[in-house]
Amino acid sequence: MKSLPVLAGAVLVLGACARTSPVRDTVAVPRADGYDAAVLVAWNQRVLAIAEAEDGFLTLKGVRAAAMMHVAMHDALNSIQPRYEPYVFHIDATDAAPVAATAQAGFEVAIDQYPGKRSELERELQKWLDPIDAGPAKARAVTIGKASASAILGKRRGDGWDVEAEYAWHPMGPGVYAEFREHSATPQGFVFGAGWATVKPFMLHRQDQFRSPPPPPIDSAEYARAYDEVKEAGRFESGSRTLDQTHLAMWWKEFAENSHNRLARQLVSEDKTDLWAAARMFALLNMSISDGYISVFENKFFYNHWRPYTAIRWAGNDGNPATVPSRNGTTRTGTPTPFHPIHRRTARSAPRP
Repeated sequence: MKSLPVLAGAVLVLGACARTSPVRDTVAVPRADGYDAAVLVAWNQRVLAIAEAEDGFLTLKGVRAAAMMHVAMHDALNSIQPRYEPYVFHIDATDAAPVAATAQAGFEVAIDQYPGKRSELERELQKWLDPIDAGPAKARAVTIGKASASAILGKRRGDGWDVEAEYAWHPMGPGVYAEFREHSATPQGFVFGAGWATVKPFMLHRQDQFRSPPPPPIDSAEYARAYDEVKEAGRFESGSRTLDQTHLAMWWKEFAENSHNRLARQLVSEDKTDLWAAARMFALLNMSISDGYISVFENKFFYNHWRPYTAIRWAGNDGNPATVPSRNGTTRTGTPTPFHPIHRRTARSAPRP
C-alpha cells in the first residue's frame, strides 16, 4: 500500500471527477476508478462555508474540522479498498458502499463540530445516501463511516486547539513585539494566535520541529534594506507598488483554508481524479494547513519580533543609523501578533510538494 506520509507531499496536483450527482453503490468489491469525488467536493464546500460563517477562520476550528473530516473519509474508503495507508482507522470491509461510507464519515465529524447545523448537515447526508440501494452494503458503509469518524475525533480530543494561552509582554526594545491598538483596532492586551503555538499537530512530531531562520539583526544592513522595502512598498498609498503587487498582496491576505480548498475543489473536478486519490489529497491538504499554522505561530512567539507598524515609528530608537522613522506608512490595519515568520505565507506554502 502507498503511505499517507508524515509530511504533506504534492497534494494539489491530484484531482477528481466532476459529476454532479451521487454514484449508486452496487458493486461488492469497488473499482476506485468507478467513483468520482463529487461527495468530497460537496462536503468540503459545505463544512468550510459553515466554518467561515461562524468565526471567519479566526480560529483553528474550521481547518481542524476539515482535516478531521477528510481523514475520516480517507480512512473509511481505505477500509473498503486499501489503496493508501490509514491515518488512524482501518477494518476490512470490501463489502461496503464507498460513497455511503464517505458521506457518513463526513457527516459524523461535521455534526460533532457544528451541532447547531444539524438540519443542514442531515440534508447533505441524505443527498448522498438516498440514491444508494438499501441493503447490507449500505448498512455496512454507514457503520464504517461512523467508526472512522469516531476514531479521528477521539485521537484529536484534548489537542488544545481551543486553549487560551496567556501572552507575557516584554519590555519595549528594538525588534520586540509591542501592542499597537490604534492600528489593529483590537482590545487592550489582545494578542492573536498565542494558543495556536501549543496545539498538537496532525503530522508534525512537535510544534517546533521546523525552526524558521531568525529575522536579520536590527543593526544590520540586511535589516535596513528590508525595512526600506516594507516602508515604501507596504504603505497604503505607496508610489512604487504596482497594481499586480497590490493584487498579489490581497491574494496572500485570504486564509489558506479558503483559497487552497477552493482551488482543490476546482482541480479535482477538472482533472477527474478518482474518489480514493482525491480523499487522500483533501486529507493531506487540510492537515498540512493546520500544521502550518501551528508551526508558524510557535515560531512567531519564539522570536516575538515587532511588526512594521512599530518598527517604522520607532526606528529612531532601533540603533540602526540607516533606518529613518516615519509616522505614516504600512497598511491601515494589521494582525496583532508577532510578525516573523508570516503566518499566511507559511500556511499557504505548507501543502507544497
